[in-house]
Amino acid sequence: MFPLLIIALLILGAASAAMLTRNLIHSALLLVGAWAGIAGFYLWAGAEFVAFAQVMVYVGAVSMVVLFAVLLTRQGATSAPVEYTSLKRGVLGFIVAGGVGGILFGAILGSPLDVNMPTSTPAVSVKQLGFLLMDSYAPALLIVGVLLTVALLGAIVIAAVDQPEDTP
Repeated sequence: MFPLLIIALLILGAASAAMLTRNLIHSALLLVGAWAGIAGFYLWAGAEFVAFAQVMVYVGAVSMVVLFAVLLTRQGATSAPVEYTSLKRGVLGFIVAGGVGGILFGAILGSPLDVNMPTSTPAVSVKQLGFLLMDSYAPALLIVGVLLTVALLGAIVIAAVDQPEDTP
């Protein structure tokens, strides 16, 4: 139970700090910490493959896309930032956290699933899962990879700032 508490505090602390900081780069890096904490939870729960996928997809790929998007966008182009006092931000944060907590609590209590019910799921190893993914789903994975690469390149082209030429 003690490792779960440490993992939960890491996730909640990093996510809260990411929400409260005003620097976008720091927020993105704190989100990486929260996503790594979620991967740690998956490891604690015994889902090694899901933890590996969490690290590869979110900690690796999504965090890099977020950092590229933050670094390549134009800063302060159209709108002025909304100014909130720390008290207003705290009150809004508690209202949102209470609403999300209420929805999750209601979903857990209203769940018809019996946690202690024995399952008859087939045991599939990570190696077998890899073979299944790379056998019939390999073309789909390649297409998704190409689409994501094209989308990232398109975002770079859109976010590029034209530099004025120096003409004497």
